[in-house]
Amino acid sequence: MKKTIGYVIAGLIIGTMIVLMVKSNLEKPEPIDTALTSVDGAVSLGDNEAEVDAGLGQGDVPPDFELTTIDGEVVKLSDLQGKKVILNFWATWCPPCKAEMPHMQNYYQNNKDEENVEIIAVNITGSESRGVKAVQEFAESYGLTFPIPLDDKGKIEELYQVYYLPTTYMLETDGRIANKIVGPMDERTIEQLVENLD
Repeated sequence: MKKTIGYVIAGLIIGTMIVLMVKSNLEKPEPIDTALTSVDGAVSLGDNEAEVDAGLGQGDVPPDFELTTIDGEVVKLSDLQGKKVILNFWATWCPPCKAEMPHMQNYYQNNKDEENVEIIAVNITGSESRGVKAVQEFAESYGLTFPIPLDDKGKIEELYQVYYLPTTYMLETDGRIANKIVGPMDERTIEQLVENLD
């Protein structure tokens, strides 16, 4: 219970900052570092401050996984080789994730086929107080059409050492990690990162 209250308080404070940051980014986009790693606006998943660069990094082949989506489809990461992949970790209670989702949906809707890109938004379902129902309601209210696999046991979160939400891995067509982004992205940032993928 203390952990949940802590998340809520941190979320409210950070949420306001994120909305302002995303709005600012939309008004004055700046060039990005293609190896971007930041915690600006990210929400910590634990009590301990973990290093942002912990876990997988640029050039690594990420561990394969198979999860079921909110639509009952099975997603296996290795099946997406040959596509550019935006592998995102998020939760419905995370304000920066809420700010990021409309940007991801707009990008996906407008560029999925042209850019040969897939968004896989892994929900950290074990952290959801209302479970799958909260994820389904969130996806419906935001009109999300990309696959949302459910990490209900937290195994994939642990495998990828996700300490902050949102955390996103940009994967090349050969399946290797090009970038790890910790914190929310806007549509322009997503476009730039995908353009740099092979």
